[in-house]
Amino acid sequence: MWLPAARSHMPPAIETEDLSKSYGSTTAVRGLDLSVPRGEVYGFLGPNGAGKTTTIRMLTTLTSPSGGEAYIAGEPVTDRSAVVDELGFLPETPPVYGELTGREQLEYVAGLREFDDWDRIERLLERFDLADDADRRVDTYSKGMKQKLGLVQALLHRPTVVFLDEPTSGLDPRAARTVRDVIAEVAAEDTTVFLSTHILPVVEELADTVGVLYDGRLVAEGSPAELTDGVEAGSTLEDVFLEVTEESPEGGGSPAAIDARSGRGDSGTGPAAMGSGNESTSDDG
Repeated sequence: MWLPAARSHMPPAIETEDLSKSYGSTTAVRGLDLSVPRGEVYGFLGPNGAGKTTTIRMLTTLTSPSGGEAYIAGEPVTDRSAVVDELGFLPETPPVYGELTGREQLEYVAGLREFDDWDRIERLLERFDLADDADRRVDTYSKGMKQKLGLVQALLHRPTVVFLDEPTSGLDPRAARTVRDVIAEVAAEDTTVFLSTHILPVVEELADTVGVLYDGRLVAEGSPAELTDGVEAGSTLEDVFLEVTEESPEGGGSPAAIDARSGRGDSGTGPAAMGSGNESTSDDG
């Protein structure tokens, strides 16, 4: 793919090599290799317990890898001080304080980041229809309002990479549309969006590349069109997801890995773990 000269020599926004995480005898993520360019929307899919949350926690410096390497904008995630300013993160449950007003919550986060573009914060409040409620306490907010406030604080400092875990959870259709529009806009402004969601039509609409994690392994990766073309005519991303996360008939092996970009398949080894001990040990979703 052609890149402008200014971007062609930049390191990927997200890069991992043989990234792994274990909790005692349970391996939550195994040998994960990713390379996500700047300005790309990467859809990260997988069943519950596949290792998605553990992966995001490693990439956002919230938990340390057991093995391998990971980089954000060329900086190792093991050097938190070098990485944290590059990151925005909306976990599935937004980290907001109920005793603060919405505006105070954003002032607090902006202060931690030494960010003082208040016009941008006000524009984001307007965009997410929170301006009229910004001076109310957060504990009076609905789930959807808290979700939108969490999105504003993840985006306010113009991060190089923003990690979004179920960003449309709890939102009505109009607010969900706004979130999808904003994701497309920030990606167009060169922010990389790492999007984890179970709402597959959102991924089909927005993602440049989709990766499917199963039993801690990346078992499929490619553009939505590449992945669906690799199944059969008329297939959807849901069909791809179901095929690559299906346990083998014998019940003893992971599904074959599909790299749509290279055309390679790689039979997995080890037990399939949909709904297995990973979920309780690593708190994964």
